[in-house]
This record gives sequence, structure tokens and C-alpha cells, in this order.
Amino acid sequence: MVVRNELSDDEIDRVFHALAAATRRDILRRTIGGEHSVSALAREYDMSFAAVQKHVAVLEEAGLIVKRAEGRERLVRADPEMIARARALLARYEELWRARIDRLDALLTVPEGAASVEPTDSPTARDNDAHKNDTRKSDTQGE
Repeated sequence: MVVRNELSDDEIDRVFHALAAATRRDILRRTIGGEHSVSALAREYDMSFAAVQKHVAVLEEAGLIVKRAEGRERLVRADPEMIARARALLARYEELWRARIDRLDALLTVPEGAASVEPTDSPTARDNDAHKNDTRKSDTQGE
């Protein structure tokens, strides 16, 4: 069996869309623990069977759950491989953002005992330069 780690852009869109609704996240949580019929799932929610069936279809389209027929019932269960791939994607995003935050933190942290240095093109530096120039002009005008 070939295990793919990377998700395509379309797969990522479908996964995030599927996880955007609380009902779908709850269905996924329930099906991680074991197989459930769509009918049994529908009884757990204050909505029509057709609405739950649509939620299941979105999860199935995203590959997060697998549906199979057993007689007249449709049974669904979570797909651990796709969940692992989605988790790996989120872990990569987390690493990216943590690295960016660490770099930002390093830029904003002034070593103890060091004077903070204003960039010369910052608004504060420009205001200070303008104030110095104004002060010098008023000093020379008084002579």
C-alpha cells in the first residue's frame, strides 16, 4: 500500500471545508471510535436525516470518512490515514508559524543592558529629527 503524505490544494480545501462545521467535526469524532450507521448518527442531532446525510457526504468527499453498504444501511467510519495526513499538514503550518513568531520575538527582544535602537526611517526617529531641527532653529534665532 502506498501512503501519500502530501495533500493537493483541492484536498486541503475539501478537508478544511469539511472541518468548518461543528456537526461534521462531531460526526468525525463519533466515527473515530467505531462504525456507525447514518441513521444512528441522524438520531443524535436535532436536524433531518437528509441534513445529516449531506454532512456525511461532505466528510466522505473530503476523504475523512469512508461509507459502505451493509444491506439497507449505510455505515460510516473515520479514515485514519486521511486524518493523519490532515494532522501532518496542520503540524507543518504550526511549525511555520512558530518559527515566524520566534524570529519576530528575537527581533523585538532587546538584550539586557543594551539601549534600544530606533530604525532611522521610523516615524519616531523622523519626529525626533524634526524636533532637534526645530530646537536648533529656535536657539539660533534667539542670538
